[in-house]
Amino acid sequence: MVNGNWSYCRLDEYLNLLTDYDANGSFADMAANVHTEWGHGYAWYVRATDLEQKLPLSEVRYADKSSYDFLKKSSLFGGELLMAKRGEIGKVYFFEMKTKYATLAPNLYLLKLNDKADGRFLYYYFLSKEGQKRIKAINASTSLGAIYKDDVKGLLVPSIRKKEQENIAASLSDVDTLITDLQKLIRKKKDIRQGTMQMLVTGKKRLDGYSGDWVKINLAKNSKLKARIGWQGLTTAEYLDEGYSFLITGTDFDGGRINWNGCHFVNYDRYAQDPNIQVSNGDLLLTKDGTIGKVAYVTDLKRPATLNSGVFLVKPITDAYVAHFMFYVLESSVFKDFLQQLSAGSTINHLYQKDLVKFDLYVPPTKEEQEAIATILFDMDSDIHKLEEKLYKYQEIKQGMMEELLTGKVRLS
Repeated sequence: MVNGNWSYCRLDEYLNLLTDYDANGSFADMAANVHTEWGHGYAWYVRATDLEQKLPLSEVRYADKSSYDFLKKSSLFGGELLMAKRGEIGKVYFFEMKTKYATLAPNLYLLKLNDKADGRFLYYYFLSKEGQKRIKAINASTSLGAIYKDDVKGLLVPSIRKKEQENIAASLSDVDTLITDLQKLIRKKKDIRQGTMQMLVTGKKRLDGYSGDWVKINLAKNSKLKARIGWQGLTTAEYLDEGYSFLITGTDFDGGRINWNGCHFVNYDRYAQDPNIQVSNGDLLLTKDGTIGKVAYVTDLKRPATLNSGVFLVKPITDAYVAHFMFYVLESSVFKDFLQQLSAGSTINHLYQKDLVKFDLYVPPTKEEQEAIATILFDMDSDIHKLEEKLYKYQEIKQGMMEELLTGKVRLS
């Protein structure tokens, strides 16, 4: 079969073996002969969850030696493709050995490839839009939520020389390495930022040049807390794709910022209706409905903005605190612990203004020290944000490469 710039063949032309956990015996045999435990053992008992969540080896299940020997028909050695049998059809994994021994758990197919195929190439192909479309088309044809061996064998895949497969896989793997390294760096910087924030907003670490006892204040008594009141409720028809003013909702909060690209809009009348909830740069926002306690500090607003229901606008009305410093307090365990105490361990779906009357905290005695702390943490946030933007660009580059290389639009010799 020919499509675009290359031909296609059935996947079974690349297979030496297609098997699964069930090939080892009956349900009764499995129950009698397979024993697993968490965290340690003879052989990694590989589940889709382990691969999907990239769990550390200390958090996966292991089979003992007798179980591994019993499950010999689905032993793993590295380089195999694994495909979900049921549930999240379309999930495909390239298996890399991280332990001395490994064996397959239920609900995955094991694809052992012949010497005409490169495993990483087929992995990337099945991750691509075209590959996913082919897999999910099979699942769409049945109401059972499962994919069968004959379906897998009949999947159409590119029929190209192995050398070209290897070249494509190497190009995509290089980008994946850049993405993985950047993700690790971002996680490291976020961990450092979190630790630094906890030390600075609690006074466990003081900046050079500052002294004096921290002062106890109450957030509500030193703030103006405003939200969209009930009679101003908006209908969905008023949520515009373009309009005079951004409409900020709790779902627009993203890592301490507002994702303006995700915001709806409202017309001028709705914006002008209530000056108390008009948002400006330097404002502090706090969610009070749904996922309560999310916080954002506004720094990059370039047009008018107002609040939808479910969000507090928090403004200082005294010199007791600086809004930017309070943002980091609300992001820290200081506020998270308060919310836990408020809920007494149960889930709360609404944060009332009267609840914040109970929130007492300690702050540096001068605004200068508060601002200095906020500046240090903001610089760390800016650094992380730049890395996240770089990561997004790499991910876009990878998607573009997959579209070009895995459809035959661009050929690698």
